[in-house]
Amino acid sequence: MSAKGGSSPTRAQVAPMGSGRYRFMVGVVLVALAVLVGRIVDLHVIDRLFLQGQGDARTLRVETIDAHRGMVTSRHGEPLAISTPVVSLWANPQELPSDDIQRMMLARALGMSLADLNARIERYAEHEFMYLRRRMTPADAQPILDMRLPGVYAQHEYKRYYPSGEVTAQLVGVTNIDDKGQEGVELAYNSFLAGQPGKRRVLKDRKGRLVRDLHLIKEAKPGGNLALSIDLRLQYMAYRELKAAVDEHNADGGTLVMMDAKTGEVLAMANLPSYNPNNRAELDANGLRNQAITDAFEPGSVMKPLAMSAALETARFSPETVIDTSPGWMRVDNFTIRDFRNYGDLSMAGILLHSSNIGMTRVALQLEEDAVWNRYHELGLGQAPGTGFPGETTGSLPTPFDWSDSKRASMSYGYGVAVSALQLASAYTAIANEGKRMPPSLLKLPSPPQGEQVMSPRVADDLLHMLEAIVQPNAGGSRAVVPGYRVAGKTGTVRKVTQTGYQQTAYRSLFAGIAPVTDPRIVTVVMIDNAKNGDYYGGLVAAPVFGRVVGKALRLLDVLPDKKEAVE
Repeated sequence: MSAKGGSSPTRAQVAPMGSGRYRFMVGVVLVALAVLVGRIVDLHVIDRLFLQGQGDARTLRVETIDAHRGMVTSRHGEPLAISTPVVSLWANPQELPSDDIQRMMLARALGMSLADLNARIERYAEHEFMYLRRRMTPADAQPILDMRLPGVYAQHEYKRYYPSGEVTAQLVGVTNIDDKGQEGVELAYNSFLAGQPGKRRVLKDRKGRLVRDLHLIKEAKPGGNLALSIDLRLQYMAYRELKAAVDEHNADGGTLVMMDAKTGEVLAMANLPSYNPNNRAELDANGLRNQAITDAFEPGSVMKPLAMSAALETARFSPETVIDTSPGWMRVDNFTIRDFRNYGDLSMAGILLHSSNIGMTRVALQLEEDAVWNRYHELGLGQAPGTGFPGETTGSLPTPFDWSDSKRASMSYGYGVAVSALQLASAYTAIANEGKRMPPSLLKLPSPPQGEQVMSPRVADDLLHMLEAIVQPNAGGSRAVVPGYRVAGKTGTVRKVTQTGYQQTAYRSLFAGIAPVTDPRIVTVVMIDNAKNGDYYGGLVAAPVFGRVVGKALRLLDVLPDKKEAVE
């Protein structure tokens, strides 16, 4: 039927979906379902390890476990360098809060202005790491961490601390901000002290915060502990006395070395100027050098006993041999050599007592051309001491090739050669130790070394008693006298050398000595650099330091007095 105005479609007019189209749609659905199932199987079976690795890469971390640096101690175990735990705060600039309130809180906690903090964040904006503040104490760092600001993290490290400060600064040395040795023993034994870091696997969230400590991969191995030969009691005392002398004489600096005569161990080594290794903000570069080991200088008259030992080894000379030093001056190769005055006839002992350059010249010129050079070489001069200390000097010992008489003469009284204070002290151990020179050691030794026999026991004994005469009332070394003890030693005064030649008004004042004479225990060398308050002779400037230091040292070491009047 039709309605007025139009007609409606009949059932016959609606075409049914063809069977082909129906099957196509069902097929599409089934294919899609198969692909989905296949992908699920692929993800859970075939790509399972890959996906797990990707997840682990985003959550699992291998972290380094810092190994604390080994301790440096004195011979008696007192700490000279120790490592303390510190915290370094760092940030991911891309995660830090952007609002000024939170940034202001962080800046105040760090002790900086908001402008400085914003400038630093801007500078590292393209990076994921920047330090906020390094090497804070855990107590100072914890309040900042408690703020729980996004992007702020902690890194646990170690900081080196030096309990004895400037007293042992040049010997012990320092580490840099990454705790690696930069100077002194810290540098020389860095690999031994540093230790080996460990590793651990940890689980962290997407912001890098620790969720769980999973397992240890490799244990951290702490650095080894290093025992130096230094006796800290003697070190403090030596530094104090040296500083007092430098201040008293308005000197540029000074050096003191005290060695065990029997073992060669360095019991004290002080240098001025110095510095505070715990606060290097106002560091004087001159204070970094361990002058006792790294600096060489012309030693002057303290070399005369060592040169004379070469003569006393021959049958031609004995302590009683008389040498004519008149008229107090002589010409050698167009050079004039002078004594303080005309001493006339002097025995070999008298030559040392009056420190006669003429006497030493006449003796040296009667010896074989290389006799003095050979003796100096046997005593370790012109060679590295072998302590392992960075930058140790070899000094200067010119090769005896076609030498003039003036060169042979000047070498016999301590010019034309250069030594360090450590080399000089080591050379004097031969006189103190029956002719055996002991190589110097900065480390505590388990047993005394063999030493090297460089002169006969007879010559060493003769020299020891000849030097004792110098440390007597009214003699040149009288100010080195130690109450209760017999002391032997030699003074020296030498002009400083610069690039322009010898200075006319700048001197080094020296004293090298041995105590006690009965059974020598210590050898000590004192050098005061450029005393400017009037006195500059070794007997007036360096000898008193020797007397005070050695006197206190012998008492601290419980060495019995050996002067007859002191014993009775």
